[in-house]
Amino acid sequence: MRSNERLGGEDEFEAAEEAISAAVAARLSIGTAESLTGGKVAAALVAVPGASAVFEGGVVSYSHGVKTRVLGVPAALLERTGAVDPQVAALMAEGAREALGVGIGVSTTGVAGPEPHDGKPVGTVYIGVAGPRGTRTVGLELHGDRDEIRTSTVVAALRELTAYCGLSEISQ
Repeated sequence: MRSNERLGGEDEFEAAEEAISAAVAARLSIGTAESLTGGKVAAALVAVPGASAVFEGGVVSYSHGVKTRVLGVPAALLERTGAVDPQVAALMAEGAREALGVGIGVSTTGVAGPEPHDGKPVGTVYIGVAGPRGTRTVGLELHGDRDEIRTSTVVAALRELTAYCGLSEISQ
């Protein structure tokens, strides 16, 4: 698991610009599935001029019900692990890809605080990225207040999206 100390002060807009550029270069459309970030990843992406070339849309899946009904995350998994889990992040990203018909899906799930959730401490975050080369997840241990954790998560998700696009040679 990584910490937000390594994220530095990178601006959300700069990270979003890089993600859009990487997706354009990889010819991959983007969709999001967000829990703790509540749409902030999508908002960062659409702040970039030209984002419409690759960004299709997003799902804010704050509740378990939306994760299950819209993204296809099994209710039994959510009951067993809670939403803050790497497998849930992976399935959310895959679900975004399927539900939105996009080449790459990125997801965020975690605990922004102020209290622990489902036995997970504040700052525990998982990001999922699903695309033509499969699905990967990254875990983060973030520090700060609720807003700082959410902002660090957005930057980290955009970086993961950029990195994944850079690996992809398959267009969709």
